[in-house]
Amino acid sequence: SDFYNIRIWETEEVTETSVRFKLHSPDGDQGFPGEVKIEVSYTVTEENELKIHYYAVTDQDTLLNMTNHSYFNLSGHASGSAWNAKVWLDADAFTETDEELIPTGTVIPVEGTPMDFRKEKVVAKEIGEDYTPLKLAGGYDHNWVLNGTGFRKVASAESEETGIKMEVYTDLPGLQFYTANFVDHEKGKEGAVYNMRQAACFETQYFPDAVHKDHFEGPEVKAGEIYETTTAYRFIKGE
Repeated sequence: SDFYNIRIWETEEVTETSVRFKLHSPDGDQGFPGEVKIEVSYTVTEENELKIHYYAVTDQDTLLNMTNHSYFNLSGHASGSAWNAKVWLDADAFTETDEELIPTGTVIPVEGTPMDFRKEKVVAKEIGEDYTPLKLAGGYDHNWVLNGTGFRKVASAESEETGIKMEVYTDLPGLQFYTANFVDHEKGKEGAVYNMRQAACFETQYFPDAVHKDHFEGPEVKAGEIYETTTAYRFIKGE
């Protein structure tokens, strides 16, 4: 059956600043156990945030790991490459993957590698380095092990052209930073065409394949338990 992102969700509530959608996922949907009732709300706040709140309840033990896969280019619509974006990721490590980009279970410190974004740097600076994880993924497409717990600021991106900065907040342990390595001739509005590395994703998540890795915080949700998580993208206009 279709993934959640290409289904028609029901609109449950609309206000001037928010919309809440709901989806009924029957037992066995996509091979997963449990009837799951899901709600996702999108709210625009006075702090110039887009706040995404996920809420779900299941009647059987199951797995839930929802994220947002929006592509961002803070230089604006049809502005070309996002290589010049300055990115910061609050992570001391990332999860190594195999050739299929599935985590092996090994956590690698970012120290001394092109994966170190603890100090803000331009995406283009080290994306082409002779480094196996980058070569396997065709660029950045990895899960970073975020520092801290609870709802906190975990990442940022900034365009020098526009001065617009985006901060990412979440309560989740991981973030997939993806530099659109496989985007090819995607048609956008007003006839614009988007190609490789013309945007980036900041996908908050439990680590991929955590269900098979005991030392990864897991996305298992027990029957009757509530799955609840919040991610926010906050936009700041520079001077």
